[in-house]
Amino acid sequence: MKSESPKHIGIVANDPWLEPYEDAIRGRHDHALWMIDHLTNGGKMKLSDFATGYLYYGLHRNAKGEWIFREWAPNATEIYLIGDFNGWKESPKYALKKSKNGQDWEIKLSKTALKHGDLYKMLVKWDGGQGERIPAWVRRVVQDDETKIFSAQVWAPEKEYKWKKKTFKPDTTPLLIYECHIGMAQDAEKVGTYKEFKDNILPRIIKEGYNCVQIMAIQEHPYYGSFGYHVSNFFAPSSRFGTPEDLKELIDTAHQNGLAVIMDLVHSHAVKNEVEGLGNLCGDPNQYFYPGDRREHNQWDSLCFDYGKDQVIHFLLSNCKYWLDEFHFDGFRFDGVTSMLYYNHGLGVDFGGYGDYFNGGQDDNALCYLALANKVIHEVNKNAITIAEEMSGMPGLAAKFEDGGMGFDYRLAMGLPDYWIKMIKEKSDEQWNPRDIFWEMTNRRADEKTISYAESHDQALVGDKTIIFRLIDADMYWHFKKGDENEMARRGIALHKMIRLVTSSTMGGGYLNFMGNEWGHPEWIDFPREGNGWSCKYARRQWNLVDNKELCYHWLGDFDRKMIEVMKSQKNFNLTPVQEIWINEGDQIMAFMRGDLLYVFNFSPTRSFTDYGFLVPLGEYDVVLNTDSPDYGGFGFADDSVAHFTNFDPMYANDGKGWLMLYIPARSAVVLKKKGSKAPVPAQKKTVPAVKAKAPAKKHDVAKEKAAEKVPADALTEKKAKAATKAKKSAAKK
Repeated sequence: MKSESPKHIGIVANDPWLEPYEDAIRGRHDHALWMIDHLTNGGKMKLSDFATGYLYYGLHRNAKGEWIFREWAPNATEIYLIGDFNGWKESPKYALKKSKNGQDWEIKLSKTALKHGDLYKMLVKWDGGQGERIPAWVRRVVQDDETKIFSAQVWAPEKEYKWKKKTFKPDTTPLLIYECHIGMAQDAEKVGTYKEFKDNILPRIIKEGYNCVQIMAIQEHPYYGSFGYHVSNFFAPSSRFGTPEDLKELIDTAHQNGLAVIMDLVHSHAVKNEVEGLGNLCGDPNQYFYPGDRREHNQWDSLCFDYGKDQVIHFLLSNCKYWLDEFHFDGFRFDGVTSMLYYNHGLGVDFGGYGDYFNGGQDDNALCYLALANKVIHEVNKNAITIAEEMSGMPGLAAKFEDGGMGFDYRLAMGLPDYWIKMIKEKSDEQWNPRDIFWEMTNRRADEKTISYAESHDQALVGDKTIIFRLIDADMYWHFKKGDENEMARRGIALHKMIRLVTSSTMGGGYLNFMGNEWGHPEWIDFPREGNGWSCKYARRQWNLVDNKELCYHWLGDFDRKMIEVMKSQKNFNLTPVQEIWINEGDQIMAFMRGDLLYVFNFSPTRSFTDYGFLVPLGEYDVVLNTDSPDYGGFGFADDSVAHFTNFDPMYANDGKGWLMLYIPARSAVVLKKKGSKAPVPAQKKTVPAVKAKAPAKKHDVAKEKAAEKVPADALTEKKAKAATKAKKSAAKK
């Protein structure tokens, strides 16, 4: 009897091009299975039960009210607690004892030995040295305003925070992420707080229609200007923004308003600091980090975790569970995943083929850890959201663990911002190729969900430029008052809307926007530092600009809100396929459908088209969004109150399709919804009966007509639009 060939593992079955690397994929999967078995004592407990170190280590109170403190410090010879309670002096009363395992240290103190608010540290001694250290599992760290010294703080308020919304399930159909930073979210030139964010920013996000808030810089970090990526205290929410209870109230309020809250989780590296961080906790620089040349990340000036060490895995997995359990976060965006995956951190490598992902340059320990982290997170909360910030394109990253993947729910489409930057910098408007745009927007693995975005915080940092600034540059300072716009400003406003519309509407799972970018926030982000006099002038969001109806910013903000509303009007938008309808590179026209929504783009800067035909499902189509609407800073050349009917064509009648004839102004996009489902559409529709289509669609070249008639192109286009509308109305009366 002929034996059957072994079944391919899931991600290989979905992508036959991975077959040459199936042994490597199975090897990684088996490694993770072995580690799970090892850490769970042969499956006698769940992996999430293993990830409970935060309940054991650090400072706690038992049922009697006594204090218990524990630390993993295998290289220490003596450890003392020093702080406000003993004059910051070494004393036998506060000496820890080494546990029987020879690695943990512990002390039990009376209920009066410590009190809420006390500052403290560890005094750690080892062979040949000693130093003051902040505990690794500490939950509260504060900085002295005068000395700038960081200390651990006893945090035991009399009343625990009572959650008003105890259970919450994120809406991921689609996932619409508003990326933000607590400290720089306010209009004032200062560091904002959790409370101010709850009161001032959450209402804006809710109004905008996003359903998920992604918060940066939650884990404590010594240097504010690091954007939260040089973490020192992994279990401590940053105290510069307020108290843990303030953060809980922010998350609780978001949940009550239907907003999921995820945080940037930094497990790719740690700050080098020894006094504040894990750099040399007890005389062993490699306690938490890889030894030798792999210890330091030479580009980030930070330290790389040793993902092959059980205690480090315990620390990091417990950290994942802690934020879900203690603060009710709904998931994480894992930072710096590419750096974790490769020995060379993915630097200087052009990932041009599958062989680059299976050539022996990958850190199997990190691959294993990421799979375990996703397993723990989804065991704790099956509805949790995990997103990988990864730019190499590693296959299987956002595929199910059972299929040989690492279990992330989404991966960031990190190539899209780079693509838009390149387009704006290197291509003239006439060279914007719709076929190329469509390919870039939709080129993704079918079995992995992605988060699309045109720009994030990365593009807003000092030294870089946001999309709006690349499009308009200094003219934003002089020509962004309504009525004062010049051609540069008008072009920028139009393309800003079109770029965000095509990026969001082609998403493969979700869409992300960084706070303020939706309405074209000017200038870059520059955190307080010595070079700028420690100023917060450029580390804030100037909401007053979008609130001022005399400026152009509100047009972009209003458009973004409507864009989100239109997407949400299509049930399960993210699950509907992106169906190409028509792409013409010469005309710079692109059209596609998602469910009942028809998206049409005209990227030509000069050519408008009348009666441009698109073969679509038969029916009536209403305009639900138009980038050229005066409501969003457009010219209003088309009459969006007109209902559009498909025109009969016997050739396509059996397919249930007909020709939809549209007027498409230059440098604009329009979204129409097929009648039959709820949608945010303009009131008082005018109807025009269908007529037999003329093939092919007519078009006219505004640039040529402009030269011939010597009138402004915009005026000519408007003239044609009004003439076309008048003809349709006349036909309706007859």
